[in-house]
Amino acid sequence: MTRIPTIETKEQVPPEGRAAYDLIVKSRGGVRGPFTVLLHSPEFAARASELGAYVRFESKFPTREKEVVILAAAREVDCRFEWAAHVEMARKAGVREEAIAAIRDRRAPKGLTAEEALLVAYVQQLLRVHRVDEPTFRAMQERFGLELLVELTGAIGYYALLACALNAFDVTPEPGAELLPV
Repeated sequence: MTRIPTIETKEQVPPEGRAAYDLIVKSRGGVRGPFTVLLHSPEFAARASELGAYVRFESKFPTREKEVVILAAAREVDCRFEWAAHVEMARKAGVREEAIAAIRDRRAPKGLTAEEALLVAYVQQLLRVHRVDEPTFRAMQERFGLELLVELTGAIGYYALLACALNAFDVTPEPGAELLPV
């Protein structure tokens, strides 16, 4: 049960905010998860949705690697909803079960390939100590180039933003979802 009422229908949004609701539905097929609470501020929800639509559906960053990053971010901030929402997407994108388990169980970098370990290290450094060390940064820049590194860093920030809302308002995963142990 969330700490605040969720918004799930257009009628729950004040008339002046219904365009935000429509925008979210258009990009995602419905309103769920973080947007059920973010819609209490329709303008904020719309802007977050636009960034999220780019990160999720239009970014040039490879999907498999992006899902590793999302899972690592969800683990770093212990966001159960985010984990549950993305663990199956990660599997469908080809993320190895060993990598999922290593991230979930906080064993990373044990159990990760060199590329997975680099991605997870970047996320961990950014979200744990709020800086990325020079060797990790240079390795990421060499591997992905500046454009994709900017997109990846933005994706980490976007998922941290969603996790803040999901955790603060106690938005829980759907029943039967794969839970993240915290």
